[in-house]
Amino acid sequence: MPPPGSATATLPSVAPVTLSDYQHIAVTGGLGFVGGHLVRGLLALGKQVTVLDAATDDASAQCPVRTVDLRDGPSTRRALADVDLVFHLAGNASGTTSVDRPRFDFESNAITTFNVAEALLHTDTRLVYLSTAMVYGHPRSCPVREDHQVTPFLPYGASKLAGEAVVRAFVRTHGLSAVIARAFTIYGPGEDPRRAGGEVSQYLRWHLNARPIRVVGDLDRKTRDFVHVEDMVSGLLVAAEHGSAGQVLNIGSGHEFSLRELIDSIAEATGRRPEVEVVDEISEDSYRMVADTAELRALGYRPAVELVDGIRALAAFLGPSPVLPTVDTIFRPEQRPRQRTEVAC
Repeated sequence: MPPPGSATATLPSVAPVTLSDYQHIAVTGGLGFVGGHLVRGLLALGKQVTVLDAATDDASAQCPVRTVDLRDGPSTRRALADVDLVFHLAGNASGTTSVDRPRFDFESNAITTFNVAEALLHTDTRLVYLSTAMVYGHPRSCPVREDHQVTPFLPYGASKLAGEAVVRAFVRTHGLSAVIARAFTIYGPGEDPRRAGGEVSQYLRWHLNARPIRVVGDLDRKTRDFVHVEDMVSGLLVAAEHGSAGQVLNIGSGHEFSLRELIDSIAEATGRRPEVEVVDEISEDSYRMVADTAELRALGYRPAVELVDGIRALAAFLGPSPVLPTVDTIFRPEQRPRQRTEVAC
């Protein structure tokens, strides 16, 4: 629910998103976590959907899949020649991977975004580019507005910001019809534990397996905006339908939770108090990061999933013994797991 006195409660109701101007829609990275949910949402709207993905395993796909390496410009241009709306979600989404493999990260995010945007020049095709709140770096104010300075400290944030710069430049110089969406901390069913570093999924997987939750950062000073993947899809659809060319839009829940409050929510959702281990030596991301969603709400965005409800549904989806996460949260290569401190939480 919106906090007392929030203007959110007085926003006018809006018509549902239909994307009536678009029939053939491409989703890059459509076999991934957010992409899969977005594809289902588009199919529910009756759209013709094509997935562009580097993966070749399309057994779970619900629509045609074009296997393409978006780092290759000509291949990207051919794959997007017959669509009228593109959601560009493909790329590396892991900050840890960007530390370990910075060139891979830059090519996967910045180069692919350049190729996608270039492929749409001199066309009427609409583009929605999924960026990240990591472009803000360490926020100086909270909640974070879209006009906040952008000073990323991870290669991941830098590569996504480079993609944003390309998109904005093409809007100005070539009239590209494009919107930039900055995602906050996404969670929900379908995350790959080999790649996903978000706290909700990691914490819940450890907890369901009766393992201690490994907390990186200060339990109280580190806060995040946890947005359910279905609300993320809703935000992307609103951005596509109503966003203006060159507009940047935050997609989050608009609610702030500390790591301690997240753990409390997991306890409430599962009926069992988690054990906690705190990593003392890593503190780079012990800052507040919550979205100011006023811009997107003004266009009709209405996030619907409360955190404890989303956690409860995710726990039911994962079952009692889900695959354990394998992604460490690091900001420098030397920060691999070492000493841990048990605390009461």
